[in-house]
Amino acid sequence: MRRWVLAIAILAAAALFLGAEAQSVQQGHQTERISGSAGDVLEDNPVGKLKVYVYDLPSKYNKKLLKKDPRCLNHMFAAEIFMHRFLLSSPVRTFNPEEADWFYTPVYTTCDLTPSGLPLPFKSPRMMRSAIQLIATNWPYWNRSEGADHFFVTPHDFGACFHYQEEKAIGRGILPLLQRATLVQTFGQKNHVCLKDGSITIPPFAPPQKMQAHLIPPDTPRSIFVYFRGLFYDTSNDPEGGYYARGARASVWENFKNNPLFDISTDHPPTYYEDMQRSVFCLCPLGWAPWSPRLVEAVVFGCIPVIIADDIVLPFADAIPWEEIGVFVAEEDVPKLDSILTSIPTDVILRKQRLLANPSMKQAMLFPQPSQPRDAFHQILNGLARKLPHGDNVFLKPGERVLNWTAGPPGDLKPW
Repeated sequence: MRRWVLAIAILAAAALFLGAEAQSVQQGHQTERISGSAGDVLEDNPVGKLKVYVYDLPSKYNKKLLKKDPRCLNHMFAAEIFMHRFLLSSPVRTFNPEEADWFYTPVYTTCDLTPSGLPLPFKSPRMMRSAIQLIATNWPYWNRSEGADHFFVTPHDFGACFHYQEEKAIGRGILPLLQRATLVQTFGQKNHVCLKDGSITIPPFAPPQKMQAHLIPPDTPRSIFVYFRGLFYDTSNDPEGGYYARGARASVWENFKNNPLFDISTDHPPTYYEDMQRSVFCLCPLGWAPWSPRLVEAVVFGCIPVIIADDIVLPFADAIPWEEIGVFVAEEDVPKLDSILTSIPTDVILRKQRLLANPSMKQAMLFPQPSQPRDAFHQILNGLARKLPHGDNVFLKPGERVLNWTAGPPGDLKPW
């Protein structure tokens, strides 16, 4: 009974607060600036701090793939496409490679889709290897650093390990040719084979226009305490159960399917976005990888993300104060979720909601078309700018070689 009373009190206070806060934003009032270095990074403008040269590759590496299957524009891995489009018209682009700080190779590694629309990156390593051989043959810049001043967007589940199942991704490892390059990827987990040192972790793609179309009145009460829609078991890829999400999602279902504070289901209703805006907490458990688009959706809709993914490396962690806006629950503590969430003081919840209402916070998680100041594109550029100037170890001495062009699984060596 105490939990019920506390939950109702929290919901009532949150509804009153969010209505006033959202109304302030709607009227154009400036929201509270995020304290500490996070605010400075979010406000930072990378233009003028770096120059990027975009390789002009044959369309078979990018635009032809997209033309063959436009569904690539809408899945959670579409950041690789929109980053390419952004850079083509960005003021940081240079047409003179001699003055470039960074070189970008536009390869759409997640555009090979199954009939159900899921990317299967089995051809991705061969495609990436082929693209690197092409730029190494036709331009001198890869060879002088073996990719240390190049960056690639690799947004699939386990990034440049190019597999959707963790065990097989770990067995593959990151494509050896990319060992000196900077990877821009959604995957992030501490001390993991598939997370390369110096990688820039980004949010998955979520469609900004679609979310904008589902905004509800800002004074709508948050009458749902805990919300989640998604798979609890992946029987097709994990028939024995327990491996998917390391059992965390199954534990959510088994422990809370009948708990009235938890609105959880495998259904994905047409009111999904509206429901998130009516919720105080939104569960963001790991799936096959530690992240999902729910993280983006929760931030955009002001729903406090409950992050269940041990050792996750969150997107733009130096720009967004995740500890202040989210709740972190260890995978082994999932059975205690109800007591953990109902014990959070109301003032703490209100502060998290106030921070989530900051427009800059939401903007940093999105890839809008056209680009806007402080969005995810600019956060990526900020990440690249902070890695400048390149150190003395970037450019190879005459005759020095680091990479082995024949390294990697045998399948990767086939022509593409």
